[in-house]
Amino acid sequence: MLEELKEEAIVEKVGGRFKLSTLIQKRIVQLKQGSRPLVDMPADNLMELVLQEILQDKITLDTDNQVYTAEGETPVTDVPDINPLEL
Repeated sequence: MLEELKEEAIVEKVGGRFKLSTLIQKRIVQLKQGSRPLVDMPADNLMELVLQEILQDKITLDTDNQVYTAEGETPVTDVPDINPLEL
């Protein structure tokens, strides 16, 4: 398990464990479908990359559980239409 997930700060930042797991899952799917990373780090481990995006306030969930970037950033829309169950 990654150290960041042991911290309550990341859970509180997102608004709860359910929202955190939803955000992580949706963002990993976006990255696997070709969305560009929003932090400058190797993409060897997608979980670590997503956690850094969250910790750096690059992504969040909206009220419809859609992934959005921080204010001033372009919304994450550059994702091809691929069924995540086929990955």
